[in-house]
Amino acid sequence: MPHAGQLRYHDFSKLRELYGNRLSHNRNTPSSNVHWFPRVSVSVRPFHSALQTSTGISTKSSSLYHAKSSSSSSSRSFFSGTPKFLVDLKLKNLETAANAAPNDATAQYAFLHELAKHYPSVVVERMTNPSFSNFAVNTPSVILLLQAAQHTESFRQIDVRALIHRLLKTQDANNSMPPQQREALQQLLQHQIQVKPSKPEQVHQLHAILSPGIMSAPAGAGGQPWHSAGGGVLRGTDPKYPLHVEMHQSTSVKAALLGLLGRVVVTLVVVSALGAMLDEKGLGKAVGMNQNSKHIQEAEQPVQVRFANVKGVTEAKQELEEIVHYLRDPSKFTRLGGKLPRGLLLTGPPGTGKTLLAKAIAGEANVPFFFSSGSQFEEVYVGLGAKRVRELFEAAKKKSPAIIFIDEIDAIGGTRRLKDQSALKMTLNELLVQLDGFDENNGIIVIGATNFVESLDAALLRPGRFDKHVTVPLPDVGGRKEILELYASKTKLDKDVDLNILARGTTGFSGADLFNLMNQAALKASVDGLNAINMHVLEFAKDKILMGAERKTAVITKETARCTAYHEAGHALVATLTEGALPIHKATIMPRGNSLGMVTQLPEGDQTSQSLKQMLATMDVMMGGRVAEEVIFGADNVTSGASSDIMQATRIARAMVTKFGFSEQVGIVYHGGATGEEHASDETRANIDAEVKKLTDAAYQRATALLTKYSKQHQLLAQTLLEYETLTGEEVRDLIKKGKKPGRPVINKAGGSRGDTSVLGKDNQSEDGKNEKGSRLPGFGQDRH
Repeated sequence: MPHAGQLRYHDFSKLRELYGNRLSHNRNTPSSNVHWFPRVSVSVRPFHSALQTSTGISTKSSSLYHAKSSSSSSSRSFFSGTPKFLVDLKLKNLETAANAAPNDATAQYAFLHELAKHYPSVVVERMTNPSFSNFAVNTPSVILLLQAAQHTESFRQIDVRALIHRLLKTQDANNSMPPQQREALQQLLQHQIQVKPSKPEQVHQLHAILSPGIMSAPAGAGGQPWHSAGGGVLRGTDPKYPLHVEMHQSTSVKAALLGLLGRVVVTLVVVSALGAMLDEKGLGKAVGMNQNSKHIQEAEQPVQVRFANVKGVTEAKQELEEIVHYLRDPSKFTRLGGKLPRGLLLTGPPGTGKTLLAKAIAGEANVPFFFSSGSQFEEVYVGLGAKRVRELFEAAKKKSPAIIFIDEIDAIGGTRRLKDQSALKMTLNELLVQLDGFDENNGIIVIGATNFVESLDAALLRPGRFDKHVTVPLPDVGGRKEILELYASKTKLDKDVDLNILARGTTGFSGADLFNLMNQAALKASVDGLNAINMHVLEFAKDKILMGAERKTAVITKETARCTAYHEAGHALVATLTEGALPIHKATIMPRGNSLGMVTQLPEGDQTSQSLKQMLATMDVMMGGRVAEEVIFGADNVTSGASSDIMQATRIARAMVTKFGFSEQVGIVYHGGATGEEHASDETRANIDAEVKKLTDAAYQRATALLTKYSKQHQLLAQTLLEYETLTGEEVRDLIKKGKKPGRPVINKAGGSRGDTSVLGKDNQSEDGKNEKGSRLPGFGQDRH
């Protein structure tokens, strides 16, 4: 056997080899399978430490001592633990330190304690190998040996007498063993010499002395309790004497977090896989996973909406009536071999009633109505959109004849490009196949609605799919009146309300806008305490939607109000006295939004085109505000409030020259582009600019002549606006043509000023509306319409 010094850097692997040879030898030697002390993992502490009791364990002796060989006494999860090469590296370092200090029992224990966690068999070999008999040991090291022997069932290798002598020798050198324990060890040596107990009994008695915290007393001769100072029996060998164990968790915080993260990831993967499998197999709804799914929705029967509830789109309703007749009696249309369109596409601006028309078809035909939106087909899973399209058509096929309505179909039916995601292409391809593929879906009418028909894929619009297109336009003046009458029937109107005037003044309003107008008026009337909705409230709601709420708290000085009044009076006078101009509906100097005042003109009906006379008259009206400021205040005091008027007049003049052929110099030609000079030569552009200036200058001269001729009427109209703030079209015409003022109380007696003008400071104001430096006060530079 080599000397300990020769094994300094090689005994770790050598000891494992020696232990393997000895284990093979022991297997060939008959021995009784006797187990000698409980296999319990406890924290090793000095024998005089008090054991804190946390758990009581009572077992039968027949099963208490069963143990199996294991390379480690602790189990590790997949995401915790230290790699083996790091463990071996640490053991090598501890072994080097232990071999370098054979007389240091603490260094020996540090190595043995770490070694016992991973290689308990090597602990037994190192403690029992004669090569290491001169190494110091202490009580915790001996207890580690006994526990390692229990794990590996190699307790027969232990020479108890030699181990006791070795322990006493080390403790004598350090003088650290209590006298009571030393006496107990010496008594144990005498007992073994006299009685000669068996090897399990020797080991058992030694363990009882070194570990008094888990033993009531060491066992005596003859298998009877061996009494010492305290007396008693071994705990754990009888239910009357349970074994108390204190558990210590040595897992670090980092390892615990990694373990928790691993479990969460595994759980998510399992749940996701299970959900996808159930959804693919169609079992999701059975187990309650898709009970709240929104991609397949069927309207409750019967649908209450009828064609009578849809107003302002008479032509669209007429085109859809044949769909209703087909659903009611399909044989009437198929008796000659004809087929009705599979798909119906409703297009038009937002708020025109496309969804309402689809509901009306279902209500008139009294058939099942399935509805969804394009965005509901797409989610995080690739291929789920195509699956949901199939499910939607399968559900409708079971209840055919039926209607499938897909709102905002452009979300899934957009033009396909090479760079598009494959999932979007799959959903559209599935929709194309369901509409007109290998299998025919007879009895199913698909209605799609979109605001962007130009963005749809060409394959979706071809005959056989969405081959019937119905445009739902904005309502005309007659349609707006019908819609207003429908909403008015659900509320209470005053007798003075004229829906014809309201319909004429809401050009460009959709059905949704008209509903909003009536709703705003109802709220305003309720707040004001009125018993019915009157015309004033309806006008207020219309102006609020078009231009914003009134700025009643705006600070307006007399000078600002006076300039605004003359500006708006100029527009109103030119509009009243110019042939071809639209009739005036209202003139006001009440500020709204970015405007300090406005003059509203209403056409007799919806205008699809304008004559040359009407365009020239419109330009004259636009120039009226600028000319009025020059005539009243002088050229030096003209403000920038007419900027929007000049812009509109210039735009009309440029369109007359480049789009409508109203210029002899340029000719009857069309020039594209926003400015009408696209692809035009330099000479042509110069001619266009000259003609535009000629038209605007002529409008300016006509407005100047008119306001100069009727200056008295202009001043009377401006003064009346300062007093009443708002005048109707009839009141404006009576003032200009008859000189008659309104027969109602004056509203503003402060010369048109509004708000707390004291914040501006009296020292900075003068009669003409300028400060000391000559610049305009706030409000003079704002647009007036």
